[in-house]
Amino acid sequence: MISTLPLASVLRPKNLDDFVGQSHLVGEGKPLRLAIQNHQIFSMIFWGPPGVGKTTLAKIIAQESNADLYELSAVSASKDDIKKIIGNGEHGLVKKILFLDEIHRFNKAQQDFLLPYVESGILTLIGATTENPSFEVISPLLSRCRVFTLNELSSEEVGEIINRACKVLKIKITKVPKDWLTGMANGDARQAITMIDNAVTLYGKLTIDTLKQTLQNSFLRFDKKGEEHYNTISAFIKSMRASNPDAALYYLARMVDAGEDPVFIARRMVVFASEDIGIANSSALMLANQVFQAVTQIGYPECAINLAHGVVYLATSPKNRSAYDGLRAAQADVKMYGNLPIPLNLRNAPTSLMKELGYGKGYQKYTTEDLLPDKLKGKKYFKPIKKNES
Repeated sequence: MISTLPLASVLRPKNLDDFVGQSHLVGEGKPLRLAIQNHQIFSMIFWGPPGVGKTTLAKIIAQESNADLYELSAVSASKDDIKKIIGNGEHGLVKKILFLDEIHRFNKAQQDFLLPYVESGILTLIGATTENPSFEVISPLLSRCRVFTLNELSSEEVGEIINRACKVLKIKITKVPKDWLTGMANGDARQAITMIDNAVTLYGKLTIDTLKQTLQNSFLRFDKKGEEHYNTISAFIKSMRASNPDAALYYLARMVDAGEDPVFIARRMVVFASEDIGIANSSALMLANQVFQAVTQIGYPECAINLAHGVVYLATSPKNRSAYDGLRAAQADVKMYGNLPIPLNLRNAPTSLMKELGYGKGYQKYTTEDLLPDKLKGKKYFKPIKKNES
């Protein structure tokens, strides 16, 4: 008998052994696996792109801990919805887990309301967000949650999910359409599953043509708060990166027309100003921040003009990613080598014992000496880009 459930529901893993991806969190000896195995469930926030397993992990955690799982979307949820889950506000025999999708869309008042129930343990919160929780979640609530960063799935991981989907549907897919679908999914399992489900439903087979037809079918277009949302912001950023103001303005107009949060757009512009323009034009960061402030104070519809002003400026500015690339290279070494010993001459020496041990000895304010830890001497993280190379 053919299941009437959506393919995504049929494929959803029931335990960690069947879960694909996020090995840094759920692999052997990793934090989430240990927490689940030891039944030490705490409030947490999953931060990562769409389609990487945030909802699935919440369901597995609830099942493995024998807890009641309540699912809400912050887009439509209200205080009354939370009150119904809380009930009489007393601790029951069964743990209550609230999975709050898109927690970044809960305003401050809603988060304040949720806080005491999380603090007291009446509710265990699992929030899911595609936005940096440092910006979107109030500090008191954030301090009571552990944040786990989820990564987009690798091509191999998406390929594994495609294989599972085809096995369930009892349909074959050859290498060429599979590779095309893997690239189109861009690390998002949900997008791959949706396209497979729709292509098989409409055409009964998986070829590049049927997949493309599915993607272009207006009835099956992804909603503006789903994949289309991420596709558009991606095109917007890449257009500014390519110094193409016309394309950037077009994608801005699409987001404005769809009612996209202007603060979301402005925040991306602030990041872009440092990541892509950087020291080629340091004024770009100041202007992007001014646009951000204007957007928060004015709102729609007028703030669209402020956004357009900033977009044209950022798109036409020279680009230099040397500061961003230097940071990423330094972070890679920090991750690889850990906290290497800081050279003695750079250490603080507030006590006589520390001075006797050589802390601060030989320190000079202005020096050409290599100040990196011994293991990294000679490393160059900042590599200036010449004008003709940017």
